[in-house]
Amino acid sequence: MQPRNMSMSGVVDLAAVKAAGEAKAKAEQARAEAARQGGTPAVAPSALVIDVDEAGFERDVLQRSAEVPVVIDFWAEWCEPCKQLGPLLERLAVEYNGRFLLAKVDVDANQMLMQQFGIQGIPAVFAVVAGQALPLFQGASPEPQIREILDQLILVGEERFGLTGIQVDPAAEGVAAESAAAPVGPYDALLEAAMSALDAGDMAGAVQAYKNVLADDPEHPEARLGLAQAELLARVQAMDPAAVRKAAADGPADVAAQIAAADLDLAGGHVQDAFGRLIETVRRTAGEDRTAARLRLLELFEVIGSDDPRVTAARQALARALY
Repeated sequence: MQPRNMSMSGVVDLAAVKAAGEAKAKAEQARAEAARQGGTPAVAPSALVIDVDEAGFERDVLQRSAEVPVVIDFWAEWCEPCKQLGPLLERLAVEYNGRFLLAKVDVDANQMLMQQFGIQGIPAVFAVVAGQALPLFQGASPEPQIREILDQLILVGEERFGLTGIQVDPAAEGVAAESAAAPVGPYDALLEAAMSALDAGDMAGAVQAYKNVLADDPEHPEARLGLAQAELLARVQAMDPAAVRKAAADGPADVAAQIAAADLDLAGGHVQDAFGRLIETVRRTAGEDRTAARLRLLELFEVIGSDDPRVTAARQALARALY
């Protein structure tokens, strides 16, 4: 099936670069700076495929697009065509040996990026070259046609922006694996301090202790979970439950009241009630209100954990509510 071209309607100007000449100048400036600092080091093949979220998008996609075309794969766990396309793109990223970088975006966890790119369905594949967004194709397409699209993308990157890709060193794979296996910690003292603070009802102290761990190791699973839980407890601690419940019941359109009630639901163990309340709020709101409800729902997902089936089901319901 021929890849379907996607409309650029609704896509934001990601780097505020409207002219190709300006984008090329930015790319050349970035490369010159990298050269002054000794050049960009070679990466392991596994580093050619990265998971990207809203918080790291500027660093991992926009900035990297000044040295190599970044292909973005918008996917979701429940999307069957995504499960066909994703491994193919990952294999091609390694095979193309640094001519492009593959960034994978889970749309359930990063709805804002999905909205910014104007995506109506997944899988959807975009590219960012020197800060400029380009639609590539939508749907799981045949490998020969995907190769042709990638070849054209690489040619555009070279001819218009002078992007020659990044250097890949297969020997660095073992070094990267050793580095990944080595713990950054230990954080026993900080984690114990966080638990002690929780036991004492000192939510601010617990939050800070977890943040101290994450400042050094942003992906530390225990600290991420602990921080989400401590922040929830801190919010609930300051509430008058009866007043919150009454405000939510009296004002179904009051987004702040619904968010507060969802916090109480989750803290009380009513997980599906909390998720359902916020999904319904997302469904009937728009603009900043919708964003506020969606972001709180994502925070509550962190409290429960992404592997929990209730979170998986809620993510799917959230996607349906948004689109």
